[in-house]
Amino acid sequence: MNLFDIAGLNKQIEELEKKTMEENFWGDNKNSSKVLAQIKAIKNKTNQYTEIKNEITNLEELTELVELEPDEEIVKEILRNTNKTQKQIEKFEVATFLSGKYDNNNAIVTIHPGAGGTESQDWAEMLYRMYTRWATKNNYEVKELDYLEGEEAGIKSVTFEIVGENAYGYMKSEMGVHRLVRISPFDSGGRRHTSFASLEVLPEITDDIELEINPDDLRVDTYRASGAGGQHINKTSSAVRITHIPTNIVVACQSERSQIQNRETAMKMLKSKLLDLKEKEQKEKIEDLKGVQMDIAWGSQIRSYVFCPYTMVKDHRTNYEVGNVQAVMDGEIDEFMESYLKLKL
Repeated sequence: MNLFDIAGLNKQIEELEKKTMEENFWGDNKNSSKVLAQIKAIKNKTNQYTEIKNEITNLEELTELVELEPDEEIVKEILRNTNKTQKQIEKFEVATFLSGKYDNNNAIVTIHPGAGGTESQDWAEMLYRMYTRWATKNNYEVKELDYLEGEEAGIKSVTFEIVGENAYGYMKSEMGVHRLVRISPFDSGGRRHTSFASLEVLPEITDDIELEINPDDLRVDTYRASGAGGQHINKTSSAVRITHIPTNIVVACQSERSQIQNRETAMKMLKSKLLDLKEKEQKEKIEDLKGVQMDIAWGSQIRSYVFCPYTMVKDHRTNYEVGNVQAVMDGEIDEFMESYLKLKL
């Protein structure tokens, strides 16, 4: 904990709060929103630090007490709280090192099923549920942006936004191909099947990041929104699909009620994809304008989820694994994210 510069962060808060007192601060919405977001993010860090520090002090006091007067119930409480605090410290440590350019941004996530029709489309929907549950458990908001239902079950594709501090910082660890092994509920012969789905994760590009897009390079199509169970269906052509002609990048949004709002969201998605492309091109020469993409198939997976003949979820990058598949599918994936992020520190 000594590596955490609490004094430096408090000084940053003080300097940022001084800016809010300046005469024209509230007249510039873009700048004021940015400063307030910075204050909130730093205060979250200092509050977490204080909470952990107080819990450690409390554990030390309880330990001293039990040494003087042994009590089985207090010993159990100390053990429970020590395990809980240890997990908080590990999570806090990872969050402290999330200092990438866009780590603090919201995350835009797209799930695509691999080959295999209904099998892989069902797997894509299972992953969508897993990430939605993870987000809810971590107090993030999930906004569904585009949803294309599978013909029999599952989804052909889904794009959603995870909104909250460090959403992209955590979710970038999930980008890649995910493999499922199970007895198929769609196979009358009860045979074992292997399915694949891929995750694309991009940071939401905030208004303060300048990116020139020529309107002549865009093709904008509108259509009627449709979604799972008809929940998004309406009678007007409010859904928007934008194609960036030079790169053939396509984005779509149908989550908002109005065409204008859907267009604004779709443009944010397009900016995120174009910025990602721009940065890839700066790092290395790439063959495909969309970046080097691994096949959604055998041998390219980052993680395997095995339901049969045994139960295990294993990350092939870190070798971290657990046996409780159901807990993972219910959103218990923090340890996978953290082990990957620690590997990259």
